[in-house]
Amino acid sequence: MTQSTLTRRDFCHSTLSVAVAAALGCRSQPFTKEFRLRYMVASCMYGGLSLETIVPEVRKSGATHIDVWSSHGKPKTQHEMMTALGYERFVELLDDHQIKLGCLTHYSLGPFGLQEEMKVAEKFGGTVLVSGSDGSSGLEGEDLKKAVYGFAEKMKPHVEIAEETGCTIAIENHGGALIKSPDSIRWLVEAVDSKHLGIALAPYHLPQDEEMLAGLIADLDHRLAVFYAWQYGMGCSKKLPKEQEILQMPGRGDLDFAPLVAALKKIDYRGWTVIFMHPVPRGIPIMDTAAEVTAEINRSRGYLDACLASA
Repeated sequence: MTQSTLTRRDFCHSTLSVAVAAALGCRSQPFTKEFRLRYMVASCMYGGLSLETIVPEVRKSGATHIDVWSSHGKPKTQHEMMTALGYERFVELLDDHQIKLGCLTHYSLGPFGLQEEMKVAEKFGGTVLVSGSDGSSGLEGEDLKKAVYGFAEKMKPHVEIAEETGCTIAIENHGGALIKSPDSIRWLVEAVDSKHLGIALAPYHLPQDEEMLAGLIADLDHRLAVFYAWQYGMGCSKKLPKEQEILQMPGRGDLDFAPLVAALKKIDYRGWTVIFMHPVPRGIPIMDTAAEVTAEINRSRGYLDACLASA
């Protein structure tokens, strides 16, 4: 291992780290770094509130990065607001509050329409771009696997551009799409061997089975790019009383996130964790005010951190 290729992670597991640790009196263990979830805030949690209102809330929620959505914001999305502000002013806004752009979410563009956004993401040092997949969800078995591999082939030129721009395309397992089942998720990352194509994993759209979800996280390993801390609860397709709607949030509904968090720790997950839910109708904040949205995110963060402490 040469000096030029020695990463911090390599160092922490090398014999050199053992020697240094011994010199400092840590005779039995090399240096270790405490595992933490890396939180990012989805702008759509705040509905159509302005970026000037949302960005100061990001640090308050325990996050360091923001995911700017191009949908689910009324009367304007935060992506529209970002474009209107212009690159320099948006960067100033982020810098003023010690926040960085971590993700651009674009379901409307689809997985084959992200190339222009990759140029935007490149300005920020490369970020994640989230989209859904295409195709029918009604396939099963070998027919489904064939369709997934066909989708993967179509994605390869886009992944090459993601590599050139330092971005990662993350495909969400969205209900009704081709990539929605555990098998289809596994087949996609198997078909495209590149860290620039990953998965944005949404437990909401999968069976609420903790053991299965934890196993899927373990299988995805470093190909997991975004983890939505989001459960089904009572769903998000029809209007419900707020106390039922927020059962989608971690620590509110029945899904036990402890096995999922333990799996994230086991794989030393370095991607983003986004505490998430959808309100009904789409485009409004999940709570009445920005402060209340942040408080609800923090409630779930406290729950997830407690799960991690016991992992």
